[in-house]
Amino acid sequence: MSFGDPNNPYGQGQDQGQGQQPGYGYPQGQQPGYGHPQQAPQGVPQQQGYGYPQQQPGAYPSAPGTLQANNGYINLHGLGTVQVASMGLRFAARLIDGVAIGVISWVLSLLGLAGVAGAAESIEDCTKLDPMTEAYQTCLNDQTAAAGGIMAAFFGFIFLIFIATMLYEWLMIAFVGATLGKMAVGLRVVKEATGGKPGIGGGFIRWIIPMVGAVLCGIGQLLVYLSPFFDNSGKLQGWHDRAAGTLVVKK
Repeated sequence: MSFGDPNNPYGQGQDQGQGQQPGYGYPQGQQPGYGHPQQAPQGVPQQQGYGYPQQQPGAYPSAPGTLQANNGYINLHGLGTVQVASMGLRFAARLIDGVAIGVISWVLSLLGLAGVAGAAESIEDCTKLDPMTEAYQTCLNDQTAAAGGIMAAFFGFIFLIFIATMLYEWLMIAFVGATLGKMAVGLRVVKEATGGKPGIGGGFIRWIIPMVGAVLCGIGQLLVYLSPFFDNSGKLQGWHDRAAGTLVVKK
């Protein structure tokens, strides 16, 4: 044991061979240097640095408009993950719409036939008149005018049926996003880019393309409705859907 250093105000010496005491707040052992992070005690999870949110494995959402593992589900902007409509459901919706359009056409046809029949009965029988008289010539002129009116009424009702079916398909898709058939089976038509309703332009494009195909004896229209089978993207988009930027999904 050595005597204390005369310059030591406390008058106490340190034993030789005794290690220096560690600094305050540090456990026994070597004191960590500056710039070296301290290890957290076992069982306490380390906290990530600021600015990096924690991510769970597989939690990254797919980009909008992309299928998820080709399982029939797609991520759409504004809607999230929705299921692409199957061709079976779309076919069932088309059948229901065909019945609805048939009922509308039947009612309008009855009205048209009633009008034509009434006009036909009003035509005067000219055979009872003397062909050499002026009354007979007037009767013939009336018959010609009545026949022209009947033909005009007939084609007018055909045009009315066309307009009714057009408005049914076009406007319901544009503003509602579904026809009666699609509502019945739980389908809707949405814009692929926004997830919203197709609108006037989208609804018209989606309607007019099958109608143009119907000019070719209905073969073109049938090909348009079958075109989702030719879509290799997995979205089951028909040619009319691609042109309109729409997609048929389940509600």
